[in-house]
Amino acid sequence: MTTATQDRVFIFDTTLRDGEQSPGATMTHEEKLEIASLLDEMGVDIIEAGFPIASEGDFAAVSEISKRAKNSTICGLARANFKDIDRCWEAVKHASSPRIHTFIGTSPLHRAIPNLDMDQMAERIHDTVTHARNLCDNVQWSPMDATRTEHDYLCRVVEIAIKAGATTINIPDTVGYTAPRESADLIRMLLERVPGADTIIFATHCHNDLGMATANALAAVEAGARQIECTINGLGERAGNTALEEVVMAMKVRNDIMPYRTGIDTTKIMNLSRRVASVSGFPVQFNKAIVGKNAFLHESGIHQDGVLKNVETFEIMRPEDIGLVQKNIAMGKHSGRAALRAKLKELGVDLADNQLNDVFVRFKALADRKKEVYDDDLVALVADEQTNDAHEYLQLKKLRVICGTEGPQEADMVLSVDGVDHHIDATGDGPVDAAFNCVKMLFPHKARLEIYQVHAVTQGTDAQATVSVRLQEDGRIVTGASADTDTIVASTRAYINALNKLIVRRQKTAPGNDVKTVSYHGE
Repeated sequence: MTTATQDRVFIFDTTLRDGEQSPGATMTHEEKLEIASLLDEMGVDIIEAGFPIASEGDFAAVSEISKRAKNSTICGLARANFKDIDRCWEAVKHASSPRIHTFIGTSPLHRAIPNLDMDQMAERIHDTVTHARNLCDNVQWSPMDATRTEHDYLCRVVEIAIKAGATTINIPDTVGYTAPRESADLIRMLLERVPGADTIIFATHCHNDLGMATANALAAVEAGARQIECTINGLGERAGNTALEEVVMAMKVRNDIMPYRTGIDTTKIMNLSRRVASVSGFPVQFNKAIVGKNAFLHESGIHQDGVLKNVETFEIMRPEDIGLVQKNIAMGKHSGRAALRAKLKELGVDLADNQLNDVFVRFKALADRKKEVYDDDLVALVADEQTNDAHEYLQLKKLRVICGTEGPQEADMVLSVDGVDHHIDATGDGPVDAAFNCVKMLFPHKARLEIYQVHAVTQGTDAQATVSVRLQEDGRIVTGASADTDTIVASTRAYINALNKLIVRRQKTAPGNDVKTVSYHGE
């Protein structure tokens, strides 16, 4: 079991569990393993790798992450029943440091879901936490919707969970309802009133529905919580979760008033942020704190002048503290493989030889089309290479479009479907519509296009375009992304990427696999 010193705050990352519950943020098995490896390398104390009973895919991912983790404690989520807890243990038991995280909703609204009265729920908490502790020495328990639970009852059930063997008690603000003062007061109240509270670690799990997740988490720490549950980029349901990069950098930059420390290597933040944005299909907003594209940009003349004279006039942290390299030296078609590897390492991207070879081929092709390839181009190139798997069910092999002022616009395409190439042509209301119609004819589906966004990666008419596509089918939401100097090609690949994720989501929610109930979503 992890123990805390007075100033040590443990970082519990739930990007792979709560983050993946964002509509459209489904990750593949390999993507989950990659993100977990990056979190492990960055120094995250606890990785909540998934919800093992949710599907065979979730179980396999949690199990494999448990086997591969070198430093982090690996945690799985389980509802308050023996079947969930047993399945969770089967997945995490392979870890050198496993944890079972079990939860149940304790507020009046959530008690009504399983139709349990206070005494019946208290008994269930005792029985399930005891069962979990008999399997694993490291048990975390959460009263879902804690911030809307009556204080007397919250104290009662927290005490029961501690006596039953919970080593971490997490206090979730499940619907993002609380405010900083209230968040702090709740932790103080529990520490003062609950017998045994000083023997365990209190955690805080905040949602950002009112834009206060980071403030609420830090307030809880100031009151005595020593574990923060968070996600990369604040990814999560609805408005998201507490952002890991925000709480970690807040404690680092303002250590004078928040004298706490974490084990996070902050120089790895930027690469993880970019990778999570890529695999989840959720781009980071430009003005996002810490990792947004504009976080270190200055347009005001007064600000520019001040930064040139003394960077500390308008910057409270250094870009390199989060792994952001400010050198933006262009590379071109004469740049070699060694130069590309060195540049990618500067950007926080370390590729294996076979991955580097694949990226190098695409880099050379891009350099032939663009006069200069900048840092953002390389980041987009690597993300696109990693997102579009060569083994996916649908693959774009060839595309030619005819467009202009006279319609209808036409698309001529070769699409590989499950390894078999098919040739087709179609017309549409514009070249993107025509290309999408080709895909629909070869892979019929009912998915509705909800979002189609195009962003230029860099300046100039030869800039790469990054395209994001969101599809919805029978309640399943998926997001795809791709980048290319040809906007139509990027659009088509993004659409195909989303469809490949939809295929994965269909498998995950096939009859017999889906256990999504109201309480599935946890905290």
